[in-house]
Amino acid sequence: MSDAPTPSVIFDLDGTLIDSEPNYYEAGRRLLAGHGVPGFTWEQHTRFIGIGTRETLETLRREYALDAPLEELLAGKNRLYLELARTSTEVFPQMRKLVETLHAQGVPMAVASGSSRAAIGAVLGATGLAALIPVAVSAEEAGQGKPAPDVFLEAARRLGADPSECVVLEDAPPGAEAARRAGMRCLAVPYVRGSERDPGFSAAGLMFAGGQDEFDARAAHDWIMAPR
Repeated sequence: MSDAPTPSVIFDLDGTLIDSEPNYYEAGRRLLAGHGVPGFTWEQHTRFIGIGTRETLETLRREYALDAPLEELLAGKNRLYLELARTSTEVFPQMRKLVETLHAQGVPMAVASGSSRAAIGAVLGATGLAALIPVAVSAEEAGQGKPAPDVFLEAARRLGADPSECVVLEDAPPGAEAARRAGMRCLAVPYVRGSERDPGFSAAGLMFAGGQDEFDARAAHDWIMAPR
């Protein structure tokens, strides 16, 4: 029997546990249209996947010379996103299977996300994941957003785990880089096709290069739980 400590598992939320990017895109498109910027495309949105909402809106506000204060834009996007998320958020099936398996085994788990605290709570509640993953950390509560390691380090602190004993599941290069900076192992499930070649994923210990179409809960579980 191994004396190795049980790992703690930290999930990114958007694009990793749930397919929220269509809702974030639509919320951003509506927000920009309301501020006189029509035609924001999915292709333009994809460069912000894995980056926190605040950082995304800071960039968009600068690029489109928006007059509205950042806090007003944040509140507007969160409102639009929550309207969509409460009715149309899906958990990736193999991810739910993995979460249920880890929960049954008593593995400590957390969500660490660049989304707002309100968005995280609404999605976890609507999907039933809140009952399985008791700890959730927003970048709003933890300093800088990804690729800074702050949100993952705060999740480890709340779990009472050493960062070296944590495994992060991520879909985006900035999140994988944040895991590396936090000193945590990373399992990568790229959301955007072609992003598997991004240098941000270079330190991932296991990658499902085909994304959610390739992700397998049993294989992920076995890698997470294997003695190091």
